Amino acid sequence: MARRKEPTARQQRLGTELRKLREAAGLKGREAAALLGTDSAQVSQIEFGTAGVSEERVRRLAAHYACRDAELTDALVAMATDRTRGWWEEYRGHLPTSFLDLSELEHHASYRWDVDFLHVPGLLQTEAYARALFSYMNPDFPKDDLERWVEHRMRRKAILDSTDSTDSTPYRAVIHEAALRIRVGDRAAARAQLTRILELSEADHIIVRVIPFDLDGFAGAGSSMVYAGGPVPQLDTVVRDGPHGTVFVDAEAQLGRFRTLFRRVETVSLEPARSRDFIERLAKEL
Repeated sequence: MARRKEPTARQQRLGTELRKLREAAGLKGREAAALLGTDSAQVSQIEFGTAGVSEERVRRLAAHYACRDAELTDALVAMATDRTRGWWEEYRGHLPTSFLDLSELEHHASYRWDVDFLHVPGLLQTEAYARALFSYMNPDFPKDDLERWVEHRMRRKAILDSTDSTDSTPYRAVIHEAALRIRVGDRAAARAQLTRILELSEADHIIVRVIPFDLDGFAGAGSSMVYAGGPVPQLDTVVRDGPHGTVFVDAEAQLGRFRTLFRRVETVSLEPARSRDFIERLAKEL
């Protein structure tokens, strides 16, 4: 297979998981190469995601690495053989690569959790909210670029918007009152945004909870995250925005930590029905 110049986060994740299995088995790259009848450079390319790998090779490696988790092996095979060219590829070269990787991650996610403290989560944003947000963050953006960013964000919402809830991604969001009160746009846009959240929260597959300002003893305002469930827990992913860009987290210990954090913020937040009442009250104040 031709070497990839820019592997996607999903392709890199496949390589990372194969490397984890090899290291857990106590094997060197040259030993894996001997098994495949190739050289260490080829194994390195596979593990960095710059080279593809066939189903037969994935299964051979998994067996040689003594991986007895059939569901994990099947999931890795599905990642290796997936030739989907998603809608997000239309934006390659126009949007940051992390945007495309997030779209791909969402497309394949078995469920999605969001925790946000300063902004409404992207999947819940209205077009006006997203446009105001991007305009403020990038004041010198050419109009065409701005509209492309907004369009991409709106298309991401397809994972929630299916008319058949069985085809939609189960979604849970915890939003701090600060994010609901900050007027990213004008008063009308703020009211429309709150109304949109209320509309979406009526769906069976969407749960929205609110953390109010007056919650005592809450010190978790630094734990904003996107948590995307994989086909098996080992393939879950956390996405966090940092000062140096977007980070995709896949280390098992870190995934466990973020699962615990999500349960913690969800536990202290208002129940869904009370959260709806809370958002309705905020909307009436505008």
